[in-house]
Amino acid sequence: MKAYVFPGQGAQFSGMGLDLYENSDIAQHLFEDANEILGFHITDIMFEGTAEQLKETKVTQPAIFLHSTILAKTLGDSFQPDMVAGHSLGELSALVANGTLSFEDGLKLVSKRALAMQKACEVQPSTMAAVLGLENDVVEKICGTTEGIVVAANYNCPGQLVISGEIEAINKACETLKEEGARRALVLPVGGAFHSPLMEPAREELAAAIEATQFNKPNCPIYQNVTASAITNENEIKKNLIAQLTAPVKWTQSVQQMIADGATSFTEVGPGKVLQGLVKKIDRSMETSGASLNIEA
Repeated sequence: MKAYVFPGQGAQFSGMGLDLYENSDIAQHLFEDANEILGFHITDIMFEGTAEQLKETKVTQPAIFLHSTILAKTLGDSFQPDMVAGHSLGELSALVANGTLSFEDGLKLVSKRALAMQKACEVQPSTMAAVLGLENDVVEKICGTTEGIVVAANYNCPGQLVISGEIEAINKACETLKEEGARRALVLPVGGAFHSPLMEPAREELAAAIEATQFNKPNCPIYQNVTASAITNENEIKKNLIAQLTAPVKWTQSVQQMIADGATSFTEVGPGKVLQGLVKKIDRSMETSGASLNIEA
């Protein structure tokens, strides 16, 4: 069974999507539509912008979403997923890819998500940190006993967990984690505490937009971040998508469940190779690849 996975924030690079735009009429049309929907020329920033410009949340999230969903649409008949999943933001790309959301509705939600998260970050200074080389339960226990808000946010692969919360609490937790034997506990250059209770204002804002959006019956199951299980019911998908902003990304558990349910290969659709690397760390025997443009599309 073929699993297709979609990356999240951090995979962006200058020049992303230009090859799609130049070689595919479908892609060109969708990129032009995106400029209209967003109300600014995101293509200029994607194709020619600096890394600094691409790092702005209102640009980063739509840019990665556009690269992933448009690439999927250029794959033509070869794109036949048996199951899909997306890491954080990538979940919205996956929902367009499996027919749950239209391209236009997906892009509108991504844009609203980015702006709502940006706003939540400005309300309270917060951050995230990568923790390497400790068991999940040790990290969870330290988060639970650290003063202030700090939680496990991204279960990326065995031995790699990202924590999220208030700056002071993150710094304290990092010290304790190193004392407990973490190989690294490194504060990340991110604008806020994603997938933590500090994203509650963004969750409320996005909930209204998600509830007002048409969700269709998916063509194949999506393994959602919140549950790490196969979901095909539109109302459940909505509920989990809303919960995702304040809940952890169970990526390790999602990939393990996809493999248990019969996945034999994982194809990453979008910029970068981060998810291919994580899948290999979760199960070394898995076949992984990156999707590439079908010039005929």
